[in-house]
Amino acid sequence: MPSASLFAAFGGAPNIVFGILSLLYVLASLYVYTSLIHQISARKPGSVGANAPARTFGLPEAILAALLILFLLLSIGASVSRPSIDFSKDMLLWNFILMVFLVLFIVTFLQLRGLDVGSLGGFYRISFLRVLSTGAILLFFAYPLILWSDIITQRLFGGGSSRQNIVEFFSGPRTLDQRIMIIVFAIAVAPVIEEFLFRFFLYNVIKRYFGRLIGVTFSALLFAAAHAHFPSFVPLFVLGSCFAIAYEWSGSILVAMTMHSLFNSLTLTALAFPEIFSP
Repeated sequence: MPSASLFAAFGGAPNIVFGILSLLYVLASLYVYTSLIHQISARKPGSVGANAPARTFGLPEAILAALLILFLLLSIGASVSRPSIDFSKDMLLWNFILMVFLVLFIVTFLQLRGLDVGSLGGFYRISFLRVLSTGAILLFFAYPLILWSDIITQRLFGGGSSRQNIVEFFSGPRTLDQRIMIIVFAIAVAPVIEEFLFRFFLYNVIKRYFGRLIGVTFSALLFAAAHAHFPSFVPLFVLGSCFAIAYEWSGSILVAMTMHSLFNSLTLTALAFPEIFSP
């Protein structure tokens, strides 16, 4: 009969293969996003393609962005000072109404200013299939960066779940209508609203006056802080940075929205089938 050491040697082989594949996955992710950053840096400032809009954001948009940032900071401060507030269906609904109001207000403001929102956001720059495929591929290569930032954060700080409040809310005992509401909000509503506010509007305004690097960094910091959940701050910052890089590289906010929606979809799927995704 084979010795126990022989079994141990063969038993450890899958772990070695998995470790090598994981390392290659991380290296590929770093290569992809480094390449995207290099391609973006090689462009002239303000150019994202041949169909770039003639008019872009100016001082009125900068003032509006400053007011939005102040509002977000006040909201974040209120959330941090009252961490014991329970996340609920009513809170989710009011948050949805508020965010929709902000988006509609900004869209109306831009239209009154004579700015073409569709052109600025690159809504018609690439086809639907290309948006979907590009978003899926870039999210695939973003995952190792997000997961390793989460692992490193937990190792350094520990003592807290990296799952956000809405994730905890979904994981608990909920009625069917509550679960449907969370799914619709997470997959269809939040990606559109958050990408419009943080990437399309705030990122573009900050980039206009301070450059791409500060635009990516500051918009991602606001995106992470707005979720008011310290254990997931670093992974959310990395996620927001990947969204901003994808948007800047593709020239279409729809790519970032697709990535965001797919990310939330996979997260909810993992929660719905923990026995499959836990390993």
